[in-house]
Amino acid sequence: MLIAEPLQTAIEELSKLPSIGKKTAQRLAIYILKSDSDAVEKLVTSLTELKSKIRFCDRCYNISTEEFCDICKSPKRDSSLICVVEEASDVIAIEKTHEYNGLYHVLGGVLSPLSGINPDSLKIRELIKRFEVEEINEVILALNPDTEGETTSLYLARLIKPLNMKVTRIARGLPIGGDLEFADEATIGRAVLGRISV
Repeated sequence: MLIAEPLQTAIEELSKLPSIGKKTAQRLAIYILKSDSDAVEKLVTSLTELKSKIRFCDRCYNISTEEFCDICKSPKRDSSLICVVEEASDVIAIEKTHEYNGLYHVLGGVLSPLSGINPDSLKIRELIKRFEVEEINEVILALNPDTEGETTSLYLARLIKPLNMKVTRIARGLPIGGDLEFADEATIGRAVLGRISV
């Protein structure tokens, strides 16, 4: 079937986005095509500004519009705590809980030798430099519980522990509202190992 070239190009570009297949890209492209010009212009402007105005914080590598992000600049944050995460999207997820009041450090990925991602590919050296200039009491490792996240957590723990700093990991286990009978063994095992006093 012949598709007009601008539409085909839009579909191809949209399908390059994460978790967007060809059918979803086609639906999005047709939706944009049917939208009024003002809505399309707002979308284009927001994407252009996203690329031109957003940068990474010089301290923690979180998303920012200035040299330092709002979290790093806030005097209300506990600067003795650093939560290490994989990506800036993890900062957003943790911030939505309103349960953490420390600072962050975004690695920009996790160790994955098969993909060519080694310690020099991540912001690990920058994390260690922060320990030299900042007074940190605890480092919380909040990486995903997959093979690469586990490997990265172990690597970081070995680097940080000799610096006489407390190293902890976020708890893992059953989600609130989850049923034991439907959870896998690894999740139940983590929940038992990560139990807390009541």
